[in-house]
Amino acid sequence: MFLLFALPALAQKKFTEGTISYDIVINTGTDKPQGADFLDGATSAVYIKGSKTRTEMVSPLGTQSTILDGTKSSIVILKEYGEQKYMINLKQEDWRDANKRYEDVSFTYDTGTKTISGYNCNKAVGKLKDGTTFTVWYTTDLLLENKDFQYANRTLPGLALEYETNMGNLKVTYTVSKISFSPVPAAKFDIPKAGFRILSYEESKSKM
Repeated sequence: MFLLFALPALAQKKFTEGTISYDIVINTGTDKPQGADFLDGATSAVYIKGSKTRTEMVSPLGTQSTILDGTKSSIVILKEYGEQKYMINLKQEDWRDANKRYEDVSFTYDTGTKTISGYNCNKAVGKLKDGTTFTVWYTTDLLLENKDFQYANRTLPGLALEYETNMGNLKVTYTVSKISFSPVPAAKFDIPKAGFRILSYEESKSKM
């Protein structure tokens, strides 16, 4: 009996360092070209080193990176669109404001399961305060120290390997394509000293 209860715990792995790569698909709900179709084929990579994370979204527009340092409670957003480069330093209250639509998200859990990148996933449906719902497939096999890089999914009892977000009337789906446990260079979390125009959080709202 003891062994039966111990097996789930043994299957879990602490994810303290590595990279999670997501493919991004935009569902416009129509065959006609839409303004956001250019984001199809975009990718997102999350670099993890302890409580530090760096999320890089790469699209034809450029690259947007979000660096979170859990030890310092600091958040930095870097936007690189051609020759335009911006750096936004956020306080914790700014970060909460930027993600306020995801505050108090509630999840209901389904019996559905599927395998993503070799990991067993369970289904959950999130509901926002405005009534919007979204589907998440998460695994309890990987334990992370800091899940704030996925603000909407941070209260799930596991790591989201496939999830939906909304961009206006469009549905955006992120699906893990690869998980690597290779070491991540510490320099990946360095903040640039020059080359970026520094904006306050309030100034950045027109560019976010």
